[in-house]
Amino acid sequence: MSTKLDIGLSHSLQSRVEEWMTAQHAGNKGVDVLSTSVLVQLIEQAAADCIAPHLEEGRVSLGTHIELEHREPVPVGFIVRVEVEIVSTDGPRVTFAVRVFDEQEAVAEGSHERYLIERSKFVAKIQEKLS
Repeated sequence: MSTKLDIGLSHSLQSRVEEWMTAQHAGNKGVDVLSTSVLVQLIEQAAADCIAPHLEEGRVSLGTHIELEHREPVPVGFIVRVEVEIVSTDGPRVTFAVRVFDEQEAVAEGSHERYLIERSKFVAKIQEKLS
């Protein structure tokens, strides 16, 4: 692996919470706020977007671990902002600090790890599993 990612590299993304993103939509009746599962998707997207411009041709990043404390609800219509920052690298492993805010307060924090791998090796693993 020769992709060099610097500690402190960061990225953020924003999204307006829509009905399809809610816990209600995921089956938790009466809970019309951003679901934790969609929040995890947004975190993975922000981290992948942070790394993508720095990856060598043919490499991908895969989410492998997440620790998240989702403390506050985010209602439909609110903007949620996900901030990720690389805090460590260990060979192919990249660890991010994660902070999430809505328009009024901090709503979640934690960490996320991604693994850098050659796309062809990953596809070969999938093919082996399928055969």
